[in-house]
Amino acid sequence: MKIVLLSGSKVGSKTRTAMDYTLNITREKYPDVEVTLLDLAEFEMVFSDGRNYFEYEGDTKYVTETIMAADTIIIGTPTFQASIPATLKNIFDLLPVDAFRDKVVSMLVTAGTAKHYLMVEQQLKPILAYMKAHIVPTYVFIEEQDFHRKEIVNDDVLFRMERLVEDTVLLVDAYEAIRKVKDEEYGF
Repeated sequence: MKIVLLSGSKVGSKTRTAMDYTLNITREKYPDVEVTLLDLAEFEMVFSDGRNYFEYEGDTKYVTETIMAADTIIIGTPTFQASIPATLKNIFDLLPVDAFRDKVVSMLVTAGTAKHYLMVEQQLKPILAYMKAHIVPTYVFIEEQDFHRKEIVNDDVLFRMERLVEDTVLLVDAYEAIRKVKDEEYGF
């Protein structure tokens, strides 16, 4: 199984902090899983211009091809102006409309206020559904008060992060079993 952790912003530290915790949880609980962290702050991405993702070069090609090769993606995103960052939206624009078909996608969201949970429900989930993702229904929402000096200090958040990783891996296994049964129905 290939898991990509996508930190969807070029600025700030909270989302990357959350993704680092998620990376450590994933490696600890599932040592046999191939895990890749893509932090968009570390790449020089070009804006989508309508080409197929495999026609781009450099960092853009690497990031999009890594996402397309994954079985599951855990997206980490801050909330900017009650919306997703442009860097994350650009990733969605670079990929084909069915980029997440047969992929499980889960989410961690950082925000300054509890009211920003609506961004996930009204913007991020509809985009992922449109791109054919199997969406993990629950997500981890982390507020400003849950951080102190670039550390997550809320034990409940850490518990929910562990649960999110578990749920993500279990959902991948479940969909894989379903696909196997469906494939066997064809008899070839």
